[in-house]
Amino acid sequence: MKGLILSFISWAFSILQVPPIWKQLDKGLSRIYYDHLVTMELKIGAKKTFLNLSPDKQRRIIEVAIDEFSQKGYQQASINKIVSRLGIAKGSIYQYFNNKRELFLYIFNYAVKMVGKTLKQVKKESENQPVFERLRQSLLAGITFTKNHPNIYQTYLKILFESDVPFKNELIQSIRFFSLKYLMPLLKTGMERGEIRKDLDINMMAFMLDAMMDRFLQAYHLPFIDSHLGIFQCSQEEVERLVNVWVDTLKRGLSA
Repeated sequence: MKGLILSFISWAFSILQVPPIWKQLDKGLSRIYYDHLVTMELKIGAKKTFLNLSPDKQRRIIEVAIDEFSQKGYQQASINKIVSRLGIAKGSIYQYFNNKRELFLYIFNYAVKMVGKTLKQVKKESENQPVFERLRQSLLAGITFTKNHPNIYQTYLKILFESDVPFKNELIQSIRFFSLKYLMPLLKTGMERGEIRKDLDINMMAFMLDAMMDRFLQAYHLPFIDSHLGIFQCSQEEVERLVNVWVDTLKRGLSA
């Protein structure tokens, strides 16, 4: 356990000692930092006994754990309730994870990889589309993902708004980096195609787009974030209309 914590602390400090992450993206270091930030499950979290379980058994444990963390938050989540729902002895879960913290970190990485898989598909399918259409599809895909996987998104909100989450700053920073890593190539391609003004700072654009898309998702799920725009739990038709308004606003400011 001591070695585990030391390795994570070392990982965290390596993040804090580099310049702003979106600056690193523009220097071609995205792969190095991405691997360092979010490919954690073999270093932190699951034991080999868990990785040796069948995919169905792994998935069941993950789903129950995500549900508990999403509803209770990290501190209030109960291993006892998790094992009770799984119908296994409490000692069994510790054959897979040393403690609740390791289980939580594994769940976090699992969720990030799910989001990554979704965005990778969107990126591939929209490859030949104009940049503003790609951004529109990306935001719509994000909304669809959070609707289809509400517990995963609720877990993210717990990380964001609760103060007692282990390594909270590092986890949020890795999420932000993940988003910027996705947005930067889209913006660069848009500039190269003459769709985006070349006099704009691409790092700032990526930063602002990440913030806007994140807030849009929050507004869909949290009424106090909505600010009377009607985003909260609106219909799919209204979601598409509002996303189109957002894209139109972007075009007015960013188009070449």
